[in-house]
Amino acid sequence: MTAPIDLSFCVVNTNQRELLLRGLDAIAREREALGDAVATEVILLDNASQDGSADAAAAHPTVDELIRLERREGVSANVNAVVARSRAPLCLLLNEDAELQPGATRALLDALDADPRAGAAAAALLRPEGWQQPSAWRFPSVWTALAGALFLHRLTTVQSKGAATRRVDWAQSCTMLVRREAVEEAGWWDPDFFVYSDEVDVQKRMAQHGWHTLYVPSARSVHHEQLSTDSVPERRIVELSRNRDKYLRKHHGAGVAWLVRWLTAFPYAVRTVAALVLPGHDPRRYATHVRATLRPGRGEGIREAAEAFNRRLDAGG
Repeated sequence: MTAPIDLSFCVVNTNQRELLLRGLDAIAREREALGDAVATEVILLDNASQDGSADAAAAHPTVDELIRLERREGVSANVNAVVARSRAPLCLLLNEDAELQPGATRALLDALDADPRAGAAAAALLRPEGWQQPSAWRFPSVWTALAGALFLHRLTTVQSKGAATRRVDWAQSCTMLVRREAVEEAGWWDPDFFVYSDEVDVQKRMAQHGWHTLYVPSARSVHHEQLSTDSVPERRIVELSRNRDKYLRKHHGAGVAWLVRWLTAFPYAVRTVAALVLPGHDPRRYATHVRATLRPGRGEGIREAAEAFNRRLDAGG
């Protein structure tokens, strides 16, 4: 008989071999620290990487199961696939660019153990330079968009504050422990969200079923975010904007989504003008946000990039 598993480390990777290996080393240290008190497994899904990531993961001693995809899929589909393979009631979701800091797993486990209606517990996210980045917010709405238009979002919308564990509306899933029962009740990740707003949507549905999310500042994880360092990452901006709009239409209706577009575009327009004279700011990036926010149905995003990748595979390229 197979021994029961208490916790599954669930990792999704796309072409980030070096960061992935750092993250796997951190998982290995966390497993060692937990010891025999917590039975764990590590499941890694490689999203059709072409940089040797899958082979490197297969050779890493902490990986128990490797899922190799031949075609590139979206984040929601990947998360559903890796969580479905888990044998544990708790799954620690990790991006390939997340590096757990010592004791983070234990802190997340303790937070969920102390709060039986918490469906998820998220770590505080640190930049590689050491400073903490915002990682938990109120659910998107007209009011949060208005706060952003008035440049009050850091005061009223950001919830990743303080040194104590607290309830939040939603948190970034880069390093997030989820309770399988809550995810199943909410209905898993929605594949219509290829990437971005996927974790907002699932946490919103969890909340509708009586679950909530915890922000756990004693659990810390370095978020390298290597993929967001382009000067004008247009595909990411397009994907971010279209899925923010999709979330609002899904949960609040087309009228609210339309109003939020304009409220969200306004501060980006102000930043575009300011960036023309302020050193170190790129007006093109802000202008791209304005266009993508007002016309979320236009432009090519990450979904289209993945589809083009798959077509090249089909053609033998």
